[in-house]
Amino acid sequence: MELQKGNALVGDVGGTNARLSLVNLEDGSLSNTKIYSSVENESLEKVIVRYREETGAQFDCACIAIATMLTGDHVKMTNNPWEFSISEMQRNLNLKKLLFINDFTAMSMSVTTIKTTDMIKIGGTEVVDYAPKAIYGAGTGLGVSYLVHAGGKWIPLPSEGGHVDIAVQTDREDAILKILRRKFDHVSGERLLSGMGLVNVYQAIAELNDHEVLTIEPQDVTARAFASDADPDCKETIDVFCKLMGAFGGNLALNILAKGGVFIAGGIVPRFIDYFKKSQFRSEFESKGRFNKALMMIPVYVISQGDAGLLGAGAYIRQELGYTL
Repeated sequence: MELQKGNALVGDVGGTNARLSLVNLEDGSLSNTKIYSSVENESLEKVIVRYREETGAQFDCACIAIATMLTGDHVKMTNNPWEFSISEMQRNLNLKKLLFINDFTAMSMSVTTIKTTDMIKIGGTEVVDYAPKAIYGAGTGLGVSYLVHAGGKWIPLPSEGGHVDIAVQTDREDAILKILRRKFDHVSGERLLSGMGLVNVYQAIAELNDHEVLTIEPQDVTARAFASDADPDCKETIDVFCKLMGAFGGNLALNILAKGGVFIAGGIVPRFIDYFKKSQFRSEFESKGRFNKALMMIPVYVISQGDAGLLGAGAYIRQELGYTL
């Protein structure tokens, strides 16, 4: 079968912005990336039409990563007003193929196209080719996904793993969870390992320390933790976050025996990557009793590329069109 040449449209659509780009189907490279407000534009379809007009781009296939649950033809965005039918949009845009995938599926697929030498490595040896991979990311929420290789293809395994019970190992962490259980019916990983998770942990620590519990935003926690006159409650929050990210990542690695590597996405870790690398993250990742030695071998990589979602969408559609990743 002759492979399709040229470009496909790829997109990464969140609650605030829609990022569109062209992916070269032969080599996976991106070009003509543009960002559009999802608040100031009436619909995604009109944004794509506008993109065509502004760039003069030619494409008849597209893959859009979108930050919402996909359950059928009708799509309603979670954090912006866009709502549409996939089949109707495909007809209106005269596309041969229009794929929508979850944004974290795209992030997972990005690890098939971003070289590990372009990521930040934290411990371990080297990845085993075609072995399972685990991907998780702390940002607005806690995303979790896996990649397995079968039949010559990388298959993303979507997951709601961010909502599993959180496991802790120390009395101090138990005390934090005890406070959070008063606030939430279910204390999941996302309740601690996310933007609002930072706030939840900070407020629990401030209460444990008999300090004033401030109403702050996630970025305030990191800013106060690394200020010259660091807030001790915020500093401890970051330390707890690093440890629990390690423990959580180690669990993911054991779940699927991720000899292909564990990959960290999301916007939080890159904010303090140097501190993260020196933290207890790696020791907690490996601290799995009889499986310590197995975890010591598995490398962890932090994805810091801002266009990872677009690259992942590009990898997804290239594979769908017959290319080998």
